[in-house]
Amino acid sequence: MKKGMAVIGALAAALFLLSGCGETESEVPEAQQAQTVTEQEEVSGSDGQEKTDMASEETGKTEEIKDTEENEKTTDTKDTKENEEAKDTEKVEPPEPVKGIYVTGPMAGHAKMENLIQLVRDSELNAMVIDIKNDEGIVTYQMEEPMVQELEADVRYIADLPGLVQRLKAEDVYLIARIVAFKDPILASRRPDLCIQRKDGGVFVDKNGLAWVNPYRQEVWDYLLAVAKQAAAAGFDEIQFDYIRFPTEISDEEADYGETSLEKSKTDVITEFTAYAYENLSPLNVKVSADVFGTVIDNETDAEIVGQDYQAMAEHLDYICPMIYPSHYNDGVYGLAHPDLQPYETITGAMQASAERLAEIPEGTKKAEVRPWLQDFTATWLSAHQTYGPEQIRQQIQAVYDNGSTEWLLWNAKCSYTEGGLLTPEEAKAAEEAARAAREAAELEAEQEAAQAAAEAESSGETEGTEQSPAENAGASGTAGESGEVPSAPVQTEE
Repeated sequence: MKKGMAVIGALAAALFLLSGCGETESEVPEAQQAQTVTEQEEVSGSDGQEKTDMASEETGKTEEIKDTEENEKTTDTKDTKENEEAKDTEKVEPPEPVKGIYVTGPMAGHAKMENLIQLVRDSELNAMVIDIKNDEGIVTYQMEEPMVQELEADVRYIADLPGLVQRLKAEDVYLIARIVAFKDPILASRRPDLCIQRKDGGVFVDKNGLAWVNPYRQEVWDYLLAVAKQAAAAGFDEIQFDYIRFPTEISDEEADYGETSLEKSKTDVITEFTAYAYENLSPLNVKVSADVFGTVIDNETDAEIVGQDYQAMAEHLDYICPMIYPSHYNDGVYGLAHPDLQPYETITGAMQASAERLAEIPEGTKKAEVRPWLQDFTATWLSAHQTYGPEQIRQQIQAVYDNGSTEWLLWNAKCSYTEGGLLTPEEAKAAEEAARAAREAAELEAEQEAAQAAAEAESSGETEGTEQSPAENAGASGTAGESGEVPSAPVQTEE
């Protein structure tokens, strides 16, 4: 019976690939979605981030892979011994620094995965973010988790996950399991009671016809943690939550989140889930990260709409991954006419905003490292866009380095990455050292200029302090200021 279901799962995977629906629009880690969080209404803000449109061209559809023979291969259900071997897979500390790419479930289980492994081997890359649970609610391998089996949520895109993990570990690849959180039409269809409901009746679905589950429900949290724990047991080094937010296509006036929503805000709930996930996963010797909208960094309105408080979430994560694709900032953001045409400046603006926000976290409090998602695709839906090639990739990476960070992830929904934008490990190390040296030199120069300015101000103050004010002159004549002493602080004069 199990074996028969496995064959059915493999055939479903093959049909899924051939239909061109291997990935959907939202599998951009919140990806090719506009950087302001509302798709249908304008959100005003001081940073010039206005009304958004969902990206339509780079929808995340997987490249059609006609050769499905490899995907149709199935293996017998993993036995207990294989599960134990997966649990014993040695975890590794993140390489310094992490530089990774996104990999879909179908690609991870296909023969073409070898091309990506070769790319990592030959370049500065050292990590892969692999779909374990995608935004259609599909678990991408046969998972021995009771609720996953009950929901029939797994499709065997990755026929031999233990073998894949072992292979990638042998290549020293740092493994990140991407788990889509609250966008889950499978869970929603099997458990309507866990859906986001509409106050006028019925279940909320987004413009792609996909239902979301309610972040206020503890049962949803526990399901996500069960999936994450299985990924950790399978040998992944890090769990990364995507769609860790509320939907943007329904207002608070329209949505019914239940009575708990009257007691807690959206940001409270998402922050609490983040903390809950971290507390439950960290003991398993895995790192925990989350993808967030770029605009929530410095736009309070956006943060409240989706429930992502950048600073608060960063206090409960090992890594926070803002999606700062230049193509997803509207004209005028950070003072840039067309952000897509200015990748270096766009990333610089976002990274500086991030640094300022995280600087508000009290000293001694946990603070996540920043590992941004960068753009490796061309935004053809924009009237003012450019082809993203090696130069644009390096400009983004350089902006990350120049702003004090060294880690980054590249997004391409088709898993088609710009090889010319990547350096060899040796070249990358030299580039990082050069950026660090330049940054330290700039910081030293700034400190010296500040010290010089302070010294000049002090010298100017001392000079002014030796001059007698009218009152002191009067004191010298015996009409005021009997002692004739100069006051301890100089009298301030109008400039």
